[in-house]
Amino acid sequence: MARSVLAAAARVARWADRALGPGGDSATADGKATLSDATARRAAEALGLTADQVRADWDTARLAGLIEVHGDSARPGWRLRAWDRDDSAVLRGWVALCDAWSLACPEPEDHEHAAVAEVVTAMPQVLSFLQLSAGPVPVPQLLDLLQQRVTELRTERCEVDYEPRPGTSGASGTPAVAPEPRPAPAADAPLQPLLDWALRALASVGALTYGDGQATLTPLGSWAVWVKLEQICVAAQSPAGNIEQGAEDMLRGCAQLRPAAARAEYRAWLAARPVGSAVTELIAAARGEDALLRGLAFEALRVVGAPAEPEVRAALDEPALRPYALLWLAEHDGADPEDAHEVLTREEATWLWVDTAAAVADHGEAPLLLRHLETAVQPTVPSLLDEVRAVGHPRTVQVLVALAAAHPDPAFAKALRRAAFQVHKGG
Repeated sequence: MARSVLAAAARVARWADRALGPGGDSATADGKATLSDATARRAAEALGLTADQVRADWDTARLAGLIEVHGDSARPGWRLRAWDRDDSAVLRGWVALCDAWSLACPEPEDHEHAAVAEVVTAMPQVLSFLQLSAGPVPVPQLLDLLQQRVTELRTERCEVDYEPRPGTSGASGTPAVAPEPRPAPAADAPLQPLLDWALRALASVGALTYGDGQATLTPLGSWAVWVKLEQICVAAQSPAGNIEQGAEDMLRGCAQLRPAAARAEYRAWLAARPVGSAVTELIAAARGEDALLRGLAFEALRVVGAPAEPEVRAALDEPALRPYALLWLAEHDGADPEDAHEVLTREEATWLWVDTAAAVADHGEAPLLLRHLETAVQPTVPSLLDEVRAVGHPRTVQVLVALAAAHPDPAFAKALRRAAFQVHKGG
């Protein structure tokens, strides 16, 4: 169903990928993602559509993440590239379109923006009611529910009027009178036209059917509501209570958890925020100085899955993140986690070994550090030390000193200290 709803948008997106790629024509004319007239006519001729159809499909493709617009150029989104091989990418694209339903149809004229915003905020409850009803619901019943929810929203944001009144304290020192709450505005704005607009917009994205005075969720719309409710439940069951924290503090809170418990915490944390901003936060945490957080951030990104691919791929250009990103991408493409390290060059593997050793040195114990020494890819200690010095990891000195302090062999510890001294002196 999602593929069917997005098929026309995917067709326009593929045409844009071919015709508007690097060195091609500009996609937009105003820098606001609006398709230029010349490009719309060109696409219409190529695809056998009208210019209006092309514009509508273009807008759908943008909302679904099939096209990304940057300035006056367009490029395919990751969902378009994964379209043929990844059903989850198609479903995520449709969910993104469904979440943006209020942009799918022009909002009614002659209505205040505040009233429109109230209806948009109230519609999830209406959709939940439709999902629980599991069948057609008369529009008057939905209108009653919408009016109740809008009234609740207006009551919740009831403000206290602090404007001076006669008898309040002022420059003259008159005794103060407690401010009176400003009453919530009456729900007297006509909501019928706004409900009609909302239902038509949701029908246009395939979330429900609307006609003959009733509305019914489609199977796709029912699934989407169920997923949202599940996310709320997952977020409410955060095992370690870190969902309110930023990415860095959340990862620190997960450092002492077992892998399964940590993954549950990652899922709860991710369910409580938009996936795009969550991925950005995790990448930012990975850029920090704490090597342990770097590894944990990429574990959390494994839980994110395909939506993290663009930012993880961009991280390949950052030396500190490149080994982690290569392993993530290899596993994402289906490689066995035990064999994923084969995508790393010898230098990248050594850099990752030093980074992991830094995490162990900062947060682990001496026996764990010694076991990590045994995982080095180099066959001999001299070759290990030579390659460790060559990769230029900023924590090399501290790692070598920590290994020297932990190793029981005096001769080996001396060699480690000598190597640390040479790195410290720039040798």
